Amino acid sequence: MLLEDERAALCGTGRRLAAAGLVTGTSGNVSVRAGDLVAVTPGGMMLDRMGPADCPVVNMAGRIVDGERAPSSETPMHLALYGAAPAGAIVHTHSTYATVVATTMAELPPIHYNTLLLGGVVKVAEYATYGTPELAENVRRAMEGGKRAALMANHGGVAIGGDLDEAFENARLLEWLCGVYVRARTIGEPRILTDEELAKVVERGLVPPGLTG
Repeated sequence: MLLEDERAALCGTGRRLAAAGLVTGTSGNVSVRAGDLVAVTPGGMMLDRMGPADCPVVNMAGRIVDGERAPSSETPMHLALYGAAPAGAIVHTHSTYATVVATTMAELPPIHYNTLLLGGVVKVAEYATYGTPELAENVRRAMEGGKRAALMANHGGVAIGGDLDEAFENARLLEWLCGVYVRARTIGEPRILTDEELAKVVERGLVPPGLTG
């Protein structure tokens, strides 16, 4: 089976996402790149119930080269991000707080210095129907400038990483930051860190990890 290890790793990440509450039902999708090939979760299947053979392999043009199931409808978005950033893996979730912020905000401001681990201010990509080239392009633009995560208007969130572990942790951090922001708004107006304050954090050594895709 082509990319057997990568497909097995997708299943492990799917189970972690479900256990962490970052996906429900058949929502969300994951992919991992190996050279010019991408193993991706299948469409219409719960991520914690997949086996390696359920995960198709596509080339960078989106053509299936191995596997019986159809790839996730969001495969065009994954491929667009691989074409634009040196990522090795991508995680897309419909997690609660990320979706709340994506439905109400134009961006997630830096309310905590760990925002720097995602490349700074997290932008909200303009809305487009799921699975379309328009959505793929909107997300690609939102991730420009070395971003490691973006929100998708009225939809969810997406995070990239050098490998599946890093992409998963970035997705979990995105949800945590969105949760802090939403909860903070219930008791007052959150204080936003300034560029100067963030620069001082960078001076102390907190910088985004390099993508090793």
